Amino acid sequence: MEVEVKLRLPDSASHHHLSSVLSPHHIKTHRQENNFFDGAAGELSARRAILRIRFYDDDTRCVISLKGKAVLIDGISRVEEDEEDLEPSIGRACVADPAKLGEVDSRVVRKAKDEFEVGDGGFVCLGGFGNVRMVYEWKGLKLELDETMYGFGTCYEVECESAKPEEVKKVLEEFLKENGISYSYSESSKFAIFRSGKLPSNPT
Repeated sequence: MEVEVKLRLPDSASHHHLSSVLSPHHIKTHRQENNFFDGAAGELSARRAILRIRFYDDDTRCVISLKGKAVLIDGISRVEEDEEDLEPSIGRACVADPAKLGEVDSRVVRKAKDEFEVGDGGFVCLGGFGNVRMVYEWKGLKLELDETMYGFGTCYEVECESAKPEEVKKVLEEFLKENGISYSYSESSKFAIFRSGKLPSNPT
């Protein structure tokens, strides 16, 4: 079970402000490309599962993951996740031709096929989006500051995975308030926003 605090930033100014405040704690930046798949008959989405191939930093790494039973309440996300590394060239071949995904020697692919009974139609690619993730080590926490670029606009979010999400959320909220940075609790996953085709509205 992956448990994360997810706080949404309203605009690029808030994102820039936070990145500036955190800059002494920056350890790396990743450029990610996310591609999503479903069964041809919607077998995964019908049971709220997501199959994703993610490329990092010009194909230096590729990870395939299967997520399910996601719950996002008051800025805390809980989701079952299984993932493994995939040879980037194989990942690219699957994005170009999703029929090849069913032939990949992968624990995650086998799980997607078996548990969700993907039929003879195999897999289809749903498309995807890019993300720039700046990673910080701050007060013993690993913070991930995301700039997510959809075809219809850009979202900003700060995330932190933790076994004690309520405590981390409190610390993060106090930090943002102290620095005058506006935020709200994330109400939708990046994938849900992508599928909706529109950016979430800012709280009034």
